[in-house]
Amino acid sequence: MDQKALHQLVSVAASVKMNPAGDQYSSLSLPASKEMAKKHGISRRMVEIAALEAEIIPERYQRSIGTVGIEGQIRLLKSTVGVVGAGGLGGFVLELLARMGVGRLIVVDDDVFNESNLNRQLIAHEKNLEYPKADAAAKRIFEINGAVAVKAFNRRGDVSNLPEIFEGCDLLLDCLDNLSSRYDLEKVSSKLGVYMIHGAIAGFLGQLAVIRPDQPVLKYIYGPEGEGKFDKGAEVQLGNPATTPAMLASWQTNEAVKILAGLEGVLPKDKLLIIDMQSGESFLLEVNTS
Repeated sequence: MDQKALHQLVSVAASVKMNPAGDQYSSLSLPASKEMAKKHGISRRMVEIAALEAEIIPERYQRSIGTVGIEGQIRLLKSTVGVVGAGGLGGFVLELLARMGVGRLIVVDDDVFNESNLNRQLIAHEKNLEYPKADAAAKRIFEINGAVAVKAFNRRGDVSNLPEIFEGCDLLLDCLDNLSSRYDLEKVSSKLGVYMIHGAIAGFLGQLAVIRPDQPVLKYIYGPEGEGKFDKGAEVQLGNPATTPAMLASWQTNEAVKILAGLEGVLPKDKLLIIDMQSGESFLLEVNTS
């Protein structure tokens, strides 16, 4: 089906609604989107993109449009994002990306849920203990937004397999808990020529950096790779309460949305954002990369 015909179909299926500000807009309901995709053998993502191109708002994104705009939402739906880690940070990140309508998600994690994950990992619950995290994340994403295509890889990601797994990605997110894997992901992001959003948590603290390709940052934060430092960070001593991964995942996702949707205000390359939820302070540190 050509795009013109698809635009005509969504126009017929659209209805007029009023937003909270009192302005009228053309809306495409979730049932109408599902029916159209099924009837014509196309993906729901294609239906939603066609609707937005015709200035018809899929109702599920109505509350996002004022922030990201129609063009920004189209860009999100056309984007592919790779996430390594589907635990504390990754579970929240994947949920938020799906709710924002990022069109394709690739999740990599070789772990299964255990009881110690129940305090903070969004996807973990008492009935899926010992279940692979990546598979559980894919199931959760499909339940939230069936228009999002998701691939799950139940394996440890490293420099040998991630370039192939993440080929075609527009952005990578570091939701890891160890330094060696973070260094690997940074190398892969450079090789693929895409941004990487680094996040780490410990206790009530979170930190965030937006890493550009060919501009490594991790060695300036943690020191050169392989210097005998602990592979695990401060979280080993400070732990992770339920609130910290939810907070930092929101920051990570927000940076991802700005990059993918073409919005301003992305964290500069030479800054490390520190958020201290115990003191209620956040501040930017200079990262000396010279």
